[in-house]
Amino acid sequence: MEFGNLNDDYDFEVKKERPEEIYDIVSDYFKGEILSQYAKSKSIMRIQEKITIRALELLDLKYNNSRILDAGCGPGFVSIYLKELGFNVVAIDLITEFLNFYEINELNPISADICYPPLRPYSIDAIISISALQWIYRETNNKIMESNLINMLRSFHIILKPGAKAIFQFYPKNKRIMEEIGKIVVKNSKFNGNFIIDNSSNPKKRKIFLLLNKTK
Repeated sequence: MEFGNLNDDYDFEVKKERPEEIYDIVSDYFKGEILSQYAKSKSIMRIQEKITIRALELLDLKYNNSRILDAGCGPGFVSIYLKELGFNVVAIDLITEFLNFYEINELNPISADICYPPLRPYSIDAIISISALQWIYRETNNKIMESNLINMLRSFHIILKPGAKAIFQFYPKNKRIMEEIGKIVVKNSKFNGNFIIDNSSNPKKRKIFLLLNKTK
């Protein structure tokens, strides 16, 4: 499904209220017992590993020692798995407690906002972001969220090498959020891209990806 060409017959609306709708800031939710439960969850780890396998398929990397940025890494489930596969990983997250939960020094952990990654231009071969984008942009007509998304897109374009890709798996509330993200990408970045929806007719198994390609 390309930007601006989402199937008119396909629509969805998640009724259940999610943490990102209750908490304005991700660090207000992921703290204390909730952070600990999340970081210790074997089921979340397994789910994120499966999503990472799919993300790697979509990225179609040509060699496995590529330098991958895990954007919004949390406790490092995706980063650890990528490292096991032989990738050179840089893990970044806003929540320092996540980065300190496990011993992940070999993953080059960086405590920073993924909208403003402190990385050199042309230093990254690919970006993977699992379950983070909905915290950055989840409300249409929210200028602060729009500005943060634009900053992230432009920053990612700078740090990626020519021809590199970024992929986001995320949980939008509805189709309108996806459409707005697509418009923002087209209007404010130099990426080409599209949405990929797996299991689109099954809400429990549905997985939504945003794939961006740096052509220059």
